[in-house]
Amino acid sequence: MRQLFFILACALIVISCGSSNKQNEAEILLEKASKLYEQGQYSEARACIDSLRKVYPNAIDTRKKALHLQQEIELKKAQEELARTDSLLQLVTHDFNYQQTKVEKDKAALRATPEELTMFTQTRIKRDSLRTQCEVLGAKIRYIRKKQKVTNN
Repeated sequence: MRQLFFILACALIVISCGSSNKQNEAEILLEKASKLYEQGQYSEARACIDSLRKVYPNAIDTRKKALHLQQEIELKKAQEELARTDSLLQLVTHDFNYQQTKVEKDKAALRATPEELTMFTQTRIKRDSLRTQCEVLGAKIRYIRKKQKVTNN
């Protein structure tokens, strides 16, 4: 009976040491992902988080922290993409407004060319597409923030 207890105790010690070692390795990988995030290397940081999730499925606390970091990465990427898209939208909208004024004047004077009308239509399509992208990115940002509130509570 004592031998059985001793064997079980040894097995538990070996298992617990192994799992804390795995936890430490998972923490190191999470730390690497955090540094990559801080350096703006979002794809590489996400790859580290994916590796952490696959290699260390039982490191629950570290995976929770990684989930939070992944949300931060997605939020930052969406915010940067929204800023770029919004800047481009401002340029295209300015161009569209100029073309619209010119096309209306040319139509009134019966001088509008097919090329001019085609360019105006293409600019309108580009403007509308950029508006849609901005709306989608805004919705994505709101969704991530909502998930972060749920996760933090």
